[in-house]
Amino acid sequence: MAHARDDSFHYPLRESPLHSRYPSAASDWNGNYDRPTTSDANRPYRTSDFADSSRQLVLPGVNERLDGSSGRYEQIPLASPTQGGFGHAASPTRQAFLTGSTPNSPSFHPGFPRPETPSSPYDHPTFPGSPLASTVTLPSNAHHGGKEYFSTPQVDSMPTKEAARPPGPPGGPPPDGGITAWLQVLGGYFLFFNTWGLINAFGVFQTYYKEELLPSTPNSTIAWIGTLTSFFLCASPISWGPIFDIGNPRLLVLCGSFFVVFGTMMTSLCNSYYQLILAQGICCGIGGGSLFITATSVLPAYFAKKRALAMGISASGSSLGGIVYPIIFTYVQPSIGFGWAVRIIGFISLLTLAIPCIVIKPRTKPPGRRKIFDTTILKEIPFQIMNLATFFGFVGQYIPYFFIEQFAAQHDINLEFWMLIFLNIGSIPGRIVPSLIADKFFHPLRVLATTTACATILAFSWIAIKHATAGLIVWCLLYGFFSGAFVSLQGAAVASMTKDLRTIGTRFGINMFAGALGILIGSPVGGAIFPESWPGAQTFCGGTLLCATLSIVGTWVAWQRSIKNAVQAKGLEGH
Repeated sequence: MAHARDDSFHYPLRESPLHSRYPSAASDWNGNYDRPTTSDANRPYRTSDFADSSRQLVLPGVNERLDGSSGRYEQIPLASPTQGGFGHAASPTRQAFLTGSTPNSPSFHPGFPRPETPSSPYDHPTFPGSPLASTVTLPSNAHHGGKEYFSTPQVDSMPTKEAARPPGPPGGPPPDGGITAWLQVLGGYFLFFNTWGLINAFGVFQTYYKEELLPSTPNSTIAWIGTLTSFFLCASPISWGPIFDIGNPRLLVLCGSFFVVFGTMMTSLCNSYYQLILAQGICCGIGGGSLFITATSVLPAYFAKKRALAMGISASGSSLGGIVYPIIFTYVQPSIGFGWAVRIIGFISLLTLAIPCIVIKPRTKPPGRRKIFDTTILKEIPFQIMNLATFFGFVGQYIPYFFIEQFAAQHDINLEFWMLIFLNIGSIPGRIVPSLIADKFFHPLRVLATTTACATILAFSWIAIKHATAGLIVWCLLYGFFSGAFVSLQGAAVASMTKDLRTIGTRFGINMFAGALGILIGSPVGGAIFPESWPGAQTFCGGTLLCATLSIVGTWVAWQRSIKNAVQAKGLEGH
């Protein structure tokens, strides 16, 4: 069913609700509408369609009609907008908001109770569920032989109890501040504190296991405990990410907190290698992955201009964890034993994880159902190159964090325990300052490429340090600074290339899975090399970071090219 208007006459809609939106489509008011005959149901309206006075109001495309004399709604067949050759439903549309009633055809009958509805600008309030309370979309006019045809209006919503409008997409830009937004940063800070903070502290466990608990076990074998923790922390987000995307970050925080605390407490009871693998390696790693994906994915919805800074502050929690946990373990373990030293760490985790359990929440609910895994993400070339950069970066980045204490001890350098602390002290400003630069001056990918290149140079320069305590301290501070930027800017870079933030959890999950594969290789290979040749392990660290730098540069080039191609394609469509 469609409307038609000859140039010589107008619709008799002068006082109808449509008149307020389309004054040019009005003329004399007769007060009466009539539905065309059944045989002509799909042809355009003509003046004769409104000739008699049956006082029936029919809105085309709506499966109801209102009988003005009885006040009843009757079901009528829906007319297809493409029937009769008048199919312009795909044309640009405009909306007419039909509210109120029409003269002589009220929206309610005097015999019916008056509904409690908002007042109408017309003579009567709108009857609940009436088509008059709906939003009707009218396609743009198309000219056909001197007449102006309007395709069948399509109802966007019907305010009935049975069918509600589905939620829309996330509304408005990120607030870039406010108490709720900064509480997410605080929650993310403690999530990093209890995930990567424990990873950064693993060097002290590596030394204790080698010297006390598992003296006959090779370093490369012991390194698998921390490697598995890191692997599951990075690999499990590929399954946790879609859960975040459907709007359940607090569930992830609760599950992850349980696994981390439970795994830490079980570690305190371990006295053999396989027990450490199960408790510290697998249980803590899986729980850490749930916490990590939440910490990185919740912030982009709250921050745009300050996104990198917010993620940098949040990620600096891992540096503090890498300072606090080794100091606690080293100073309390000799007096109270391994078991209670680890339990104290578990209780600290329990208390600090209570904060994100309370404050973390999604900014918006996802609009309706979505795929569990969006495979179109895998077709984006810049994103795939970024995954390659993450892989190479995680192969080499954590070798110093795992083995710096043993390097210092074997080279007779004083303060060997504090070298791990200096690495984490340097990484605190390394998480924040480059992130601030990325927000204010340069794109996160460009800053990430620069800091990773500096970390590469430092990894190769590590070879020159032999027995100098001061030199190693300076090196640890600098390497901690530039390597610390990798985790915070990596997340900001992925977010900056994400068109739809509703898929941010899935993207982070895929990206971190690539990092998990890198961690699975890096530390065990480094541990296998250094007993024979420290320069070999140091060269391996620098070489993989060099590959990461080149991959980040490749990501930037591919991303810029994709933007250029998209702009050109849009320009061609415009012509």
